[in-house]
Amino acid sequence: MPDAPDHPIAYTALRPGTPVQTSEGYRFATVQAVLVDEKVSVFDGVVVETSEGTRFVDADHIGSIYSTYVCTTLSAQQAAHLPLPDGSNLVDIKPTRSMADRLGRMFGRGKR
Repeated sequence: MPDAPDHPIAYTALRPGTPVQTSEGYRFATVQAVLVDEKVSVFDGVVVETSEGTRFVDADHIGSIYSTYVCTTLSAQQAAHLPLPDGSNLVDIKPTRSMADRLGRMFGRGKR
């Protein structure tokens, strides 16, 4: 049986540590945080950790989000010149591990 293909996921399911790649498939970073503009509840982009430090990938440059990686529309050259994150009106979204974890925390059972 062949390996299961990567499945597209919503940005809310994206986990820290997920690899991020250019449009050519070159891995250049890992996800550090997903950002949402809380004023309008819209996906704003992804903060990534690169070999040069923390950088920001705008939502306009996110091509596809899969269960095992994020594919950007950036070239390797563009990826090398990403800006620093600016989180003035942004909220860091840290997806929970599972619905059971979320419900457990809601009802006071998530304390470990």
